[in-house]
Amino acid sequence: MVLSKIWKSKLTYLLLVLFVAASCATLRTNQPKPTLYLIGDSTVKNGQGRGDGGLWGWGNFLVEHFDTTRISVENHALGGTSSRTFRTQGHWSKVLPKVKPGDYVMMQFGHNDSSPINDTLRARGTIRNNSEEVQEIENLITKQQEVVHSYGWYMRQFISEVKAKGATPIVLSPVPRNSWNGGKVNRNSGDYGKWAAEAAQQENVVFINLNWIISDRYDLEGEEKVRSTYFNTRDHTHTIEAGARVNAAAVAEGVRQAKKLELNRYLAKQPKASGVASGR
Repeated sequence: MVLSKIWKSKLTYLLLVLFVAASCATLRTNQPKPTLYLIGDSTVKNGQGRGDGGLWGWGNFLVEHFDTTRISVENHALGGTSSRTFRTQGHWSKVLPKVKPGDYVMMQFGHNDSSPINDTLRARGTIRNNSEEVQEIENLITKQQEVVHSYGWYMRQFISEVKAKGATPIVLSPVPRNSWNGGKVNRNSGDYGKWAAEAAQQENVVFINLNWIISDRYDLEGEEKVRSTYFNTRDHTHTIEAGARVNAAAVAEGVRQAKKLELNRYLAKQPKASGVASGR
């Protein structure tokens, strides 16, 4: 009788453990996957992301470096935008409502921020620093009054808004252009790379020095190879597919180096050839 009661207790306990384990597994299965959102300019997604003119952004191939059974990657970058116009033209307002707790937002701007602040062509420039400085203008395109801020200010706004959604912002320095001096690729450690790092540090978020990771590789491979392998002869900013894949691998390496970044756990063990990241 005593042994029978003992075995009944053990069986009840075992069934309880199995029930709890099954419930947890079901809960995990029903939870939505986190999403990695990409925002930026044409070096992240060129054109419509179809390789028009043979040019590609690194965001199209970043998905190959993640386990997409556990995380989704959405590329919402848009060519021609700066940290300012990605907001003022309404592109950010389409992405931000989708961001949920547990998601990640990776941002890379800067290539277009050096454009004029006010002109009849694009009016997309930002103040060239990471200050609270402002410039009031009547936008020559929209014919509206606008307060223009610094590049760093716009980056800090993205960061704070992502944090408010319970998601994780990740700041990247802009990829290097095909621009050389004395056999070394020109880096942006004195301007946009510097200001991006400062903005990230002020907000206590992860900064990936993508410009340096790629530049180190370029320097090792040499100017001749880089020019002929990763770019075409007409464009010194946008990469062809081979260059975009190199840049995507550099982004994944930056994530891997950021040991405290939980996005690490979603990296694929081996990069896989697959479709491009979804987006607009």
